[in-house]
Amino acid sequence: MQYISYYESPLGRILLAGDGRSLTGLWFEGQKYFGDTLTKDREEMEPDFFRKTKEWLDIYFSGKEPDFTPELSMEGSDFRKAVWKVLLSIPYGQTMTYGEIAAEIARQRGLNRMSAQAVGGAVGHNSISIIIPCHRVVGTNGSLTGYAGGIDKKIWLLEHEGVDIDRFFRPKHSTAP
Repeated sequence: MQYISYYESPLGRILLAGDGRSLTGLWFEGQKYFGDTLTKDREEMEPDFFRKTKEWLDIYFSGKEPDFTPELSMEGSDFRKAVWKVLLSIPYGQTMTYGEIAAEIARQRGLNRMSAQAVGGAVGHNSISIIIPCHRVVGTNGSLTGYAGGIDKKIWLLEHEGVDIDRFFRPKHSTAP
């Protein structure tokens, strides 16, 4: 059984999903891959882990860095989970490139190199937006590409965290909506 709840953010409605113990999904309504880990067997409820998640979101959207992380359950391949763990290490208000993440994954796996494109696919399929901060990932050339929630939301989130986005650019052709 999965559980769902909703959160009204400054950027629009967010759907939360969980397994009864931890958060398994957090999506902006209408984003790419919206609800991609949801099953048909679900119920709208407010278990404790949703209350903690909403508390985290309240703190975050008030302009502060939350000092805790809600209980998370990442659903995906081992490769995707490894990428998402690297995303969790990106500090509030900072960014990391797809290439830097690829280099870290290669280092962890004892490889000479890892494809930044493969990393991009894993970043794009992150089902726990904001908390697993895929919005903090940018192209090596400074491109603000690749946010499933949309480039405008990515820019808003980065500016909200105090990132100077003048050093980045919006791509003419983006993979994000």
